[in-house]
Amino acid sequence: MSHRFELTVYYEDTDMGGIVYYANYLKFIERARSTWVAQLGVDQLALQASGMVFAVRSIQAEYLAPARLGDQLEVVSQRRSSTPARWILHQEVQRRGQVLFSAEVTIVALTETGKPTRLPAELRRNSNA
Repeated sequence: MSHRFELTVYYEDTDMGGIVYYANYLKFIERARSTWVAQLGVDQLALQASGMVFAVRSIQAEYLAPARLGDQLEVVSQRRSSTPARWILHQEVQRRGQVLFSAEVTIVALTETGKPTRLPAELRRNSNA
């Protein structure tokens, strides 16, 4: 199971040298995950209203090459594994197929008190978890 998300690097994403500021890669992959989850039929606002949220439990990231102002990028996300309560994803930010940033991300579902809970049925169904 995988997902592709396209984006353009804007001035606000860069430092004074026109290179993407390192923390913005995390925003790019978050935006891609949110879009993917919505496309799978999960309404995150409804989940939050019911007392459940998603959280990043862990992330390992590698910065391999810089993205620059005006670049057209693609975030490629793949599910590596899943359980009823977590998704482990591999995400890459690419420019014309070149990997610029790579991350392994563990996503969990939490109750409003911070306790682990099962992922929404839409994710479990699409994850074979």
